[in-house]
Amino acid sequence: MDFLNFAISSLYFFLPAYFANLTPPLVKKSKIFDFLAKPVDFNKKFLGRPIFGSHKTWRGLIFAFLVGFCFAIFQKFLFNFSFFRKISLLDYSKINIFLFAFLISFGAIFGDLFFAFVKRRLNLPPGTPFLPFDQTNYVIGTALFLEPFFKLGFSLWFFLFFATFFLHIVINRIGYELKIHSAKW
Repeated sequence: MDFLNFAISSLYFFLPAYFANLTPPLVKKSKIFDFLAKPVDFNKKFLGRPIFGSHKTWRGLIFAFLVGFCFAIFQKFLFNFSFFRKISLLDYSKINIFLFAFLISFGAIFGDLFFAFVKRRLNLPPGTPFLPFDQTNYVIGTALFLEPFFKLGFSLWFFLFFATFFLHIVINRIGYELKIHSAKW
């Protein structure tokens, strides 16, 4: 597989995690389901600091999971078309799609929450740059959850880590300019 095909296939494979990661600021901006805009950590503290911070909400978590999960299911549908079959890294007709959808969505959320936890331990407020983890936390989380089950290999995760780092910066800059996201990075 040449590099361009590998890059396209890798990015397509990771779309559920990308959409999961993109969802929380969009649902926050839309102000839907405001009753779910409660902190995941219930404003509790660990060692005198917030566990995740008030900006990590149930609304963001639930919608991120649902969007990522649904997009993975949609990829199984798209696998019926030859173009998507050619660019797919997985044979969606043979995998447990519900396990995959759960792991890719939950892994993305886990990575984001884990590094929010680390940032709070380092006394870094939300929005403070934490390079490269602000941009790649969900790649790391997803790799931890998917790799034991799907054996996708180091080259995929290496590529996604670096590609996501740069894509995330570009997308966040656009989101910042559109007033969807509060940080440029």
